[in-house]
Amino acid sequence: MPETQPLTITLPPLRITLTEQQQVNLEWLTQNLPNLLAAAPSKPEIPDNLKQWVAANKLLNQPDADIIQGLVNTGIDAETATAEVTQISSHPYFQAGSQYVQLLQKLESQLSINNQLAALSSKFGTIERKSSLSREYFLENYYAKNTPVIITNIMHNWKALQLWTPEYLQQKYGDAEVEIQANRNSDPDYEIKVHNHKKTVLFREYIDMVVNGGPSNDCYMVANNQTLEREEFKSLFNDFEIFPEYLTPGDTKGRVFFWFGPKGTITPLHHDPVNLVLAQVSGRKLIKLISPQQTPLLYNHVGVFSKVDGENPDYDKYPLYRDAKIIEVILEPGEVIFIPVGWWHHVKSLEVSISVSFTNFVFPNYYEWKYPHINW
Repeated sequence: MPETQPLTITLPPLRITLTEQQQVNLEWLTQNLPNLLAAAPSKPEIPDNLKQWVAANKLLNQPDADIIQGLVNTGIDAETATAEVTQISSHPYFQAGSQYVQLLQKLESQLSINNQLAALSSKFGTIERKSSLSREYFLENYYAKNTPVIITNIMHNWKALQLWTPEYLQQKYGDAEVEIQANRNSDPDYEIKVHNHKKTVLFREYIDMVVNGGPSNDCYMVANNQTLEREEFKSLFNDFEIFPEYLTPGDTKGRVFFWFGPKGTITPLHHDPVNLVLAQVSGRKLIKLISPQQTPLLYNHVGVFSKVDGENPDYDKYPLYRDAKIIEVILEPGEVIFIPVGWWHHVKSLEVSISVSFTNFVFPNYYEWKYPHINW
């Protein structure tokens, strides 16, 4: 009689064997499991950027239903979206972050209340124009109170007011090399990436660009270019006075800055980390100022910069900015504006413009900042 062979049936991931003793052996086909599991249908994973979006909206107390619908709109199935939104609140990382957000929201509410109270003043939304101020009066009423002011009648002995024409600068300094900011129109973040736009040219070439190039924001000589640190330009200090009532004349290195550019140059919305005064030598500048109490409305994403385009704000993308109270002033030649530390400002040259700015106050002018770095 022929020998009976075991009966084997393979049904992945199992192999079933019936022995001649009528016993059934089951064997897992482990080598095939990864492929089989990979082939099995699975629910889509929620990517990290959407998880961040969920967390941000939960921290802002947005309704769960709205967050779930937002996930569904991206292609996440409703069951997965619901589970993600309902479970996040129990995560210890989220709970820790939530506590800090609550503290920040309390601080924001205090800033908002302070701004509402400030709005009761008859001076709200204006910047005073004052003739020369004593050191004590300036300190007590503006510097210590973090309040901007325009000071007139303070530059009457500046020879620069008459001397510093493009023709004069070209004749006296035209052969000197200078550093400028160039190709700014190619980069919306030209101020943040200021080092990417540095270019060295002869001063006469740059002056030709300014005078003959028409309105433009593509090139500008700014504080970061440190023109007054160059030996060839040290004689410019002979043409202006460093207001001794407020500033320290002997402390100029890295604290006095020369600005020169065509009509149309824009310094985007930002705040400075210190107090400063800006003296306008020629041309006019339109300056938009926003108090630091309104910082929560300004989408401060990197360092001292706002994400909002102060020239053409996108209210759909940055709706909080619509509520910002903006003060607009025109700085005339021969005028000086004090911009206190933390005050947001957006500056546009209305004509070919030359300015000098100072941070070398006789008063304390160093502060520690905690800067954000947010990818909005």
